[in-house]
Amino acid sequence: RAVSTSWCPVGAAFDAKQQQQPAPRGSAAGRETGLFGVPELSCPEGFQEAQDKALQESEWLVQKACSTPPGPETVMIFDQLSDALCRVADLADFVKIAHPDFAFREAAEEACRNIGTVVEKLNTDVELCQSLRRLLADEVVMSSLDPETRRVAELFMFDFEISGIHLDEEKRKKAVNLNVRILDLCNEFLTGAHLPNKIDKNVLPEHIRYNFTAEGNYLQVAGLHADCPDDLVREAAYKIFLYPNAEQLSRLEELLASRNSLAQLVGYDTFAHRALQGTMAKTPETVTQFLEKLSDQLSKRTQKDFEMMAKMKMKLNPQNSKLMPWDHPYYSGALRAERYNIDPGLYCPFFSLGACMEGLNSLFSQLLGISLYAEQTQRGEVWSEDVRKLAVVHETEGLLGYIYCDFFQRPDKPHQDCHFTVRGGRLRENGEYQLPVVVLMLSLPHSTRGAPTLLSPGMMENLFHEMGHAMHSMLGRTRYQHVTGTRCPTDFAEVPSILMEYFANDYRVVNQFARHYKTGQPLPKNMVSRLCESKKVCAAADMQLQVFYAALDQIYHGKHPLKKSTTEILKETQEKFYGLPYVPNTAWQLRFSHLVGYGAKYYSYLMSRAVASMVWKQCFAQDPFDRVMGERYRREMLAHGGGKEPILMVQGMLQKSPSVEDFVDALVSDLDQDFETFIMDS
Repeated sequence: RAVSTSWCPVGAAFDAKQQQQPAPRGSAAGRETGLFGVPELSCPEGFQEAQDKALQESEWLVQKACSTPPGPETVMIFDQLSDALCRVADLADFVKIAHPDFAFREAAEEACRNIGTVVEKLNTDVELCQSLRRLLADEVVMSSLDPETRRVAELFMFDFEISGIHLDEEKRKKAVNLNVRILDLCNEFLTGAHLPNKIDKNVLPEHIRYNFTAEGNYLQVAGLHADCPDDLVREAAYKIFLYPNAEQLSRLEELLASRNSLAQLVGYDTFAHRALQGTMAKTPETVTQFLEKLSDQLSKRTQKDFEMMAKMKMKLNPQNSKLMPWDHPYYSGALRAERYNIDPGLYCPFFSLGACMEGLNSLFSQLLGISLYAEQTQRGEVWSEDVRKLAVVHETEGLLGYIYCDFFQRPDKPHQDCHFTVRGGRLRENGEYQLPVVVLMLSLPHSTRGAPTLLSPGMMENLFHEMGHAMHSMLGRTRYQHVTGTRCPTDFAEVPSILMEYFANDYRVVNQFARHYKTGQPLPKNMVSRLCESKKVCAAADMQLQVFYAALDQIYHGKHPLKKSTTEILKETQEKFYGLPYVPNTAWQLRFSHLVGYGAKYYSYLMSRAVASMVWKQCFAQDPFDRVMGERYRREMLAHGGGKEPILMVQGMLQKSPSVEDFVDALVSDLDQDFETFIMDS
């Protein structure tokens, strides 16, 4: 496809004033439409219409699947069924948290619930499952299928089995009830994890009370106040915010026990064994080995980090120099500031949003032959006037898909950076490719009269990280939407995004776009080097903390009944994997909200980082713009989405099979100081 006349350079679209003018009414782009160009979604009631259409289509596809003889068409029909439901559910998943209009959010929430109920029913539909089982049992047909089709058929069967389809009717009902109960417990636990704790204000010394929200005679403590320079404020916040709540404790215990019961009911030893099926790690035993070896390698460095923090605490507070868990985030930041004096304000003028977007455009162009263009939206297509729509275009293959950039802060918008799949890519029955559509959500400040939106180094790195997910979605052009883009195992899904952080921290890449928005002066090399080195200060202790969280998650989802209470397990695991003492009458696990979305998979971030580190060092560190490596990266790692075993994709890229030791070495070697910067600073 030739470059469209409605496309404009990406940098200009973001550094221009942020209010995008809708297209004139008479023009093609000026026609009214609904959210994401879905005509029904021009009003909240449209969700009911979209949902009814999807359910009608799914009923027809279920009948078709049950009457089709075993063959590749069976897998295609299952994928169409998945696509019909996901097209509404995925879009609604985004709208229910991000749309500024409450009526839209409510309608989307209702659609999510209804589609979820249908999916639960389909996962326990015996006749539908039989049609897939007939295919999987037919050796002749199975051997004639290509590997991706075989894998997708197996993944659909896995969805049936974890819902207990192979059980007798009584046990199947039990599995359905457990699934429903687990969903409720997850929602309740998430809500409880963020609720503030109250305390009588007279309990706290008068001079620190102003740090907390007053409510009559009580003070509300809504977080850990980790950045507060006052040791006493952090200590009070830690002890009050993490004080055990009996209801939340029983929710967690019931959630863990229910997950274990469900896993055992459908044939797994533990919930962790079920959750790790199909991942890079494959088994809980491998994860435990990885975490223990990493912890051993980190221990001396972590000890050194804690000693440095304790020295600094002693200097500032001689009466109380013992390092405690509430000290770690504050003193690691203070050490970073003391040693490198990194002031984000000095960097921001070099990182205007437009410059960063041009930097990404230039990088993708050199590595992958891909350009980003801003495209004018139709009336009603976006939910906020500052949302930008990007067309992702390959130099020979044409338009690959769309990225909607919801980058700016607004009231009631969740303060989180994330990537949403709104529509998955797939090969349609008519031979055309259904283009993927994603949203990237950030919380950037708006431009001011005198300056464009300026990013701190952390914001710039987050932008690169989320864009890594978006490129995975654009280039994971699989035949089936069930495995498109980022629909892959959790411990592989973060590899493309973390790899982008390595590009964001490389001077050769940054030097292509970081220019002072007023003077055009490039960002000096030593400022980039110092920024990178500052991130290594106390990085071992920071990583050790992640190991502790991941180990705790594995134990909670391991063998049941648990040998001790969740709090006693926390205390033991903290002593073994972290090193700072457990504080009596606290229960950090009740604030561990990742137990919901990442149950038994919290290790994924560390393992993905290890793979990204290996890919960077072996393939891109020498030349971050190497087109041959870029094409290999696309071919071996991005192109398959979740349609190929993750470890095989890693092997294809690295041209060897990495061991647990290789993963550990990659993470630990990232902590080493860069000699050149060290000498320069000395």
